[in-house]
Amino acid sequence: MSGLIYPKFFPILNDKVVIVTGAAMGMGEATAKLFAAAGAKVLCADHNEEEGRRTVDEIVKAGGTATFQFTEIANSSDVQAMVKAAVDIYGHLDGAVNNAAHIQDDKRAWDFDEDYWDELEAVNIKGTAMCMKYEIQQMIKQGNGGSIVNVSSINSVRPKDFSVAYTSSKHAVMGMTKVASMEAGQYNIRVSCLAPGGINTPMLRDAVVKVGKKVTELGGMSRLGRIGEPEEIAMGNLFLISDMSTYVTGTTLFVDGGHSVL
Repeated sequence: MSGLIYPKFFPILNDKVVIVTGAAMGMGEATAKLFAAAGAKVLCADHNEEEGRRTVDEIVKAGGTATFQFTEIANSSDVQAMVKAAVDIYGHLDGAVNNAAHIQDDKRAWDFDEDYWDELEAVNIKGTAMCMKYEIQQMIKQGNGGSIVNVSSINSVRPKDFSVAYTSSKHAVMGMTKVASMEAGQYNIRVSCLAPGGINTPMLRDAVVKVGKKVTELGGMSRLGRIGEPEEIAMGNLFLISDMSTYVTGTTLFVDGGHSVL
């Protein structure tokens, strides 16, 4: 299903300003492109400058509006600069998809790499939390509400081998989402979580190679007999960011082909 053709959306995100982290490839790239097609002004944040700028170039060539911002989400000053850039360039901030993350481990629970654990948790947990922190601060300052999506994983409820650090981080993302939704709701700021299943991304392809498998062997990860495509995650993100979900907050949307109920 690679290269899905998007439905002809009415401009459901017209004039909204949205940050997408991890926008250089995979689910983040697909999300940034879909949001731009739906009328948003997208700030594409990533530490992969070459691929991030390619995403922006492709959006602009297709008639959309986007800007690249180099961002290491584990670095507080980069995260603050990311939010500031969105506001400086486009005037305000309406939404954010905090998608950037490190890939899963390649060690058993009794043999994990402690340095890699620290690196992964700094990005997946603290980095996501810092994105929320400064995005919410800006939205409170504006006084117009907003919507934030933190990308978790099917691993949060159906963990796999070789993923102790990754699984713990994705549990944490779901927990911090619930806390933030409780606290920010009074400002009409919605904070939700999207949990992808097996998705055909460079991250998944790299991860399965590390444990001696192939992406084509992962069809059993869903009720549909196949893994998902990045564009299918983008559709879920669109729902949670847009005004189609104005009464949705604090929850997790599983976009996993039914894997969570297997």
